Amino acid sequence: MTSKTSARLLGFESAQLAPIELRPHASEDDIQGVIWAAYRQVFGNDHVMNAERLTSSESLLKQGSLRVCDFVRALALSELYKEKFFYSTSHVRFIELNFKHLLGRAPYDEAEISEHVNLYIQQGYEAEIGSYFDSLEYQENFGEHVVPYYRGFATQRNQKTVGFGRMFQLYRGAASSDRAHVNHRKGLLTTELARNTASPVRASTMGKELQGITGGQREQLYRIRVSQSANGRSPQVRRGMQEYVVTYEQLTPTLQRLNRRGSRIVNITSA
Repeated sequence: MTSKTSARLLGFESAQLAPIELRPHASEDDIQGVIWAAYRQVFGNDHVMNAERLTSSESLLKQGSLRVCDFVRALALSELYKEKFFYSTSHVRFIELNFKHLLGRAPYDEAEISEHVNLYIQQGYEAEIGSYFDSLEYQENFGEHVVPYYRGFATQRNQKTVGFGRMFQLYRGAASSDRAHVNHRKGLLTTELARNTASPVRASTMGKELQGITGGQREQLYRIRVSQSANGRSPQVRRGMQEYVVTYEQLTPTLQRLNRRGSRIVNITSA
């Protein structure tokens, strides 16, 4: 996880990076918050007019007849989603966005793209969308009651490092939408995935690559803020926060140990 300062430079400090969960006995305001978080995530920050909203699905969610995962699935299966991201884009771009919107990360390699292209060709649109929700990855990270969010910027179990740079190619700040991107109809990761390479992460305002920890910082202490679920299995439970203060030499082994435990690293700052 990058520091808050680096996040501001890179343009994702406003990204939804933490779970928004629909808890039992939620208030009307809480339910509305979940609904708008789902629209924002699934439609990639693109504006949704009141006349375009899925009012029937919203009503079922409010009544408790739909789970959050069912509501998110309904948004992705809607004609509105098709109009924004399917009819007018290439298959590769469509699948890139499905990974981003529904799993909260970028594709890791060309094999993942090929798998989903073949799934769409053989079984159709509904099967392609359903495959994300039916995956173990979705169930472990979001479950039934958590709105998908951008996991690609945080350190997690089973995450590939290359995913950070590729996620950054797909997300350029909360002020932009996936349809506003100049190349929104074409796959943005096609070349990287084909070559199995990764572009350097650059600050949008300064054009500089994100710098790592240099030798001059080795004597500093670092504070790791961690969110740990109560049972380690489900994202629906309330999470407790813990902090660890470590030296530079202890940083990497501590992160590895926390990842093995299933902890979600919220941020790393100077102590």
